[in-house]
Amino acid sequence: MDLRELYQDIILDHGQHPRNFHKLDHATHFANGHNPLCGDRVTVYVELDGDKIRDVSFEGRGCAISQASASLMTEILKGKTPAEADALFKSFHAKVTGRDDASVPPALQDDAERLEPLTGVKTYPARVKCATLAWHAFEAALKSGATGATVKTE
Repeated sequence: MDLRELYQDIILDHGQHPRNFHKLDHATHFANGHNPLCGDRVTVYVELDGDKIRDVSFEGRGCAISQASASLMTEILKGKTPAEADALFKSFHAKVTGRDDASVPPALQDDAERLEPLTGVKTYPARVKCATLAWHAFEAALKSGATGATVKTE
């Protein structure tokens, strides 16, 4: 099995069996995301405990890429600080847009590598929005708090 096949298997697994797919009852922050171009919708729930992300989950529907990205994101962000989450998103966003100019601190390198299966979307610009939708919703959730927010990727 080559690397591309392995990456496809990871995306399909997370897309068909997303992790942390539920409403978080004790969420301190949340936001809705919508990609009107392909119909992806996601709600990201975050529970902060001081300066740590205690829990993060999502609900929604969409293509395998958007679901896999949200699933991987929720696994990776638990236990991180918002600053660490921001560093991971900046690195991920740079890679999926073909820039690859953002690095992450060594302590976050393993987490950044777990997102590699999604970086193939850089050759399909319309799919970048699918891969980043949950991340944009996560960012909006942190900014809006318990009042919630809605973001659109267009």
